[in-house]
Amino acid sequence: FWFLCGFDAEQDLVGSLASMSSNERIKAIQKMPETMRKKREIRNKVLKEITKKSRHRGAQCTQRARGVLFRRFGNALSEFFQQMQPWHKTLKIIGAEFGTSVLSYFVFLKWLLNFNIFSFLINCGFITIPQFLAGEPNNLSFTGLELLTGAGYFEQTVLYYGFYTNATISKVENGPSYNMQLAYIFTVGTYFVICFLILLVSMARFFSRNFVNSQAFSVKASKLLCTWDFNITNEKAVKLQQKNLLTQIKERLTEVNKEVVNFSVKERVVRIATHLLAWVLSLASAVAACTGVYFLSDNNLKLFMKGYSNDLQRQAAMLVLPVIVSLLNTLIPFFFSWLGHLEKFQTPGQHIYVTIIRNIILKMSIVGILCYYWLNSVATSESQCWETLVGQDIYRLVLVDFLFCLLGSFFGEFLRRIIGTTVCMSLGLPEFDIGRNVLDLIYAQTLTWIGILFSPLLPGIQMIAFLIVFFVKKVSLMRNCQPPRKVWRTAQMTTSFILLLFCPSFLGVLSVIGVTIWRLKPSEECGPFRGLPSMYASVDEWIQTLESYTVSKWVVWIYHNLISSELFFFIISTVVLIVIYLYWQIIQARKTMSKLIRNQIIN
Repeated sequence: FWFLCGFDAEQDLVGSLASMSSNERIKAIQKMPETMRKKREIRNKVLKEITKKSRHRGAQCTQRARGVLFRRFGNALSEFFQQMQPWHKTLKIIGAEFGTSVLSYFVFLKWLLNFNIFSFLINCGFITIPQFLAGEPNNLSFTGLELLTGAGYFEQTVLYYGFYTNATISKVENGPSYNMQLAYIFTVGTYFVICFLILLVSMARFFSRNFVNSQAFSVKASKLLCTWDFNITNEKAVKLQQKNLLTQIKERLTEVNKEVVNFSVKERVVRIATHLLAWVLSLASAVAACTGVYFLSDNNLKLFMKGYSNDLQRQAAMLVLPVIVSLLNTLIPFFFSWLGHLEKFQTPGQHIYVTIIRNIILKMSIVGILCYYWLNSVATSESQCWETLVGQDIYRLVLVDFLFCLLGSFFGEFLRRIIGTTVCMSLGLPEFDIGRNVLDLIYAQTLTWIGILFSPLLPGIQMIAFLIVFFVKKVSLMRNCQPPRKVWRTAQMTTSFILLLFCPSFLGVLSVIGVTIWRLKPSEECGPFRGLPSMYASVDEWIQTLESYTVSKWVVWIYHNLISSELFFFIISTVVLIVIYLYWQIIQARKTMSKLIRNQIIN
């Protein structure tokens, strides 16, 4: 015990001496009432302790240096990938030059582009590649017209539903097999479930940011005092940041300093009459367009099934429906924009939202007419593979709509700039039409969702189209358009875009896909579901097979008691509604508390 106490005391002494400076340590050792031999032992122990500590500190410094290097490498890698993205710098320039209203369109376009990349990877990985490896060579000749019509050579490729086999794919004898029926229906079903969740999460995130916690992202004194990034040293980056900050401050000041215009009774009556007339004209044009599409689609199948003397006439007949539909979808929105200018809304936001509502009525009505035509006329026709016919129709609609979108940029913006700067100087440069362009994106994405079941590679085609549209619109915006005359802040714009994409677009697509899978009879001679009463019957057959295996009893139980049970979905829906109601009440309480705290700060 005494030995241990003495050892601890000596260790404490060595530790205290090691922490002293060199001069203090020498004086302290000299003053000790010990022999010279003992003093030398203590000094040697102190030097060893100092050496040990210095090594430990060196190791710590090395670890810290490595951590700093790894962090710097990670930041540099992140910045490199950001710079590699084609839209990274573009979005900053657009936000600085044209404000958040125009920027919201390009952010939405980028979001849809990423969405289609994800769709393409899922379909290609689980449906297309297995069929491509097991498929037979294509003996049809390629003429080049197929790129425009989607027919001919492409009919015998993985582009369309009819080429996919209903057999179990196995490249090695007695090896693992791949059930194409289950892969097809489960991939499509899982994809739509993931899309549903992504849209819900995106809406919740944007709603929370722009409606619930909008004060946390508001532009007030913090924009002036705390926003500047002092790491910026490049002169171009500094000017771009200045423009961006200036635009945001202008938008915030416009929102704060809103002027309430008081109209006389006569002016109010005139404005109400103008709005009513504009709505009557817009609805009448939408009804007329839908009526024309209905009768044209009714005759389209007859034209397609009719025999032609040469292939050129047949190809031209295929393009009648998509060209007329795309022409209506391009010209009528210009008419809606003109009506909006006549109505003279007080804010640009009102003009954009009204234009969006009119366009969504037009485009979704046309899509509804086309879906009715596909599910009632084409699906009950005498064609050997009606699913491939639907896939070809959607392919042509997507492609022709993309071409008309590019032509719309040329005629709607480029020629308008020429006219406004040379012929009629009073018109000036055009402004970027957000409502029309956003609805073009939603319409194109709706067609892509419908076509996934009939043409699994359609998201890849739409991905390329969106990428080209991004750069064409960017160049057209920079060269032909001017910033909005009235600066205004659009915090809720992206939320509204995703909400419109969810409803009516995505929910309408789910109903079409549901009817196709559960109600319609697949073709007898093509596709993975040939010979079945419905596409969903493949799942029933798979469950019946699993019932004979004891290991898979839990899958059968889940299917019968959860997936195919209406009571389960009713309970889930009720729980979801209760949770939504509780969260809504929590949000209201937090907003009330935020107002009270803000008033306390003001007081």
